[in-house]
Amino acid sequence: MIPLPKKHIISLNPYSPGKPIEEVKRELGLKKVIKMASNENPLGPSPLALKAAYRALKKVHLYPESGSYYLCQKLSAALNVRPENICMGNGSNELILLAIHSYASSPEDNIAYGFPSFVIYRIIAHSYGIKTIETGLKNHRIDLEKLADSLTEHTKIVFLCNPNNPMGTMNRGDEVEAFVEKVPSKVLIVMDEAYYEYADKKTFPDLVKASTERKNLIILRTFSKMYGLAGLRVGYAVGNKSIIETLNKARQPFNVNSVAQSAALAALDDCRHVQRTLEINEEGIDYIVSNLREMGLEFVPTSTNFILIKTGDSKKFFDMLLEKGIIVRPMGAYGLNEYIRVTAGLPAENRKFIKNLKIAMTQTGGK
Repeated sequence: MIPLPKKHIISLNPYSPGKPIEEVKRELGLKKVIKMASNENPLGPSPLALKAAYRALKKVHLYPESGSYYLCQKLSAALNVRPENICMGNGSNELILLAIHSYASSPEDNIAYGFPSFVIYRIIAHSYGIKTIETGLKNHRIDLEKLADSLTEHTKIVFLCNPNNPMGTMNRGDEVEAFVEKVPSKVLIVMDEAYYEYADKKTFPDLVKASTERKNLIILRTFSKMYGLAGLRVGYAVGNKSIIETLNKARQPFNVNSVAQSAALAALDDCRHVQRTLEINEEGIDYIVSNLREMGLEFVPTSTNFILIKTGDSKKFFDMLLEKGIIVRPMGAYGLNEYIRVTAGLPAENRKFIKNLKIAMTQTGGK
């Protein structure tokens, strides 16, 4: 006899991340590899964050602040909310897990979200044996009416990724506000805003203040994208005090390490790095889009730092680009078998990608 895991764990399809650079170098014997697969900041981390992280290394023999006190204080001032309205996570992934862990429990429960969207919602829910409701898109954007209408008496949480990963599209503020009002008060609304900093603020929904007042709404954000701290895993939730207290009860102590806390604190002060990131991203997206139009390739207009491109067989194009030392993301796991997702990189990286995409298109005779 051996210990047997739960049946829903056995059948679970784990998350498949973008291939690491070192792994590709080993497998293909390449010396130069660029990664344009995981929506990371091509400029790297904030220089201020790096200095703070280095200083924090001298104290790693000590446990970190368990509740990320100073980071919560600084975020509360930046967001104009109270510290008790913030919960820190080991990346926003942990906060997604904490929400499902805290608010969905029985096999009859379900969570809902538009699809394609962030696959972690599905993976975590299924790891708890929780059912999922997946609704479709409309013009590449999450169909909020269909999503709201899909909720049942057993729906505990509805996730809205905005801007949406992997599509790159955004739902406007007026649409989202109407959606929030339509969702029953007993259903927790989780607004996943990992790409918030890249979105057009003129039309983006500003629900931070509303999240502190409503008892069924939280907003998730991260230091992984704009601030370039993906490897340190820092995310945060903003919401009503009662929801934040619940998440903190379920949260493990010391979940955000001391180096990560110090780096995130410093990154919040690095306005120059943020501005340069926005500039390099805008330049990169514009360059890629102009070349895609010239090539006659379909793509989904984006409000993020990545772009979804219709190439045909996504796995084939992934392999062809990989051989040239370019890591992109094939989107078969999202049901988008004809698409690859590409993160805007530095100018030289973008040029290398476009050059080799053109070669791949020629070799395959088009889409």
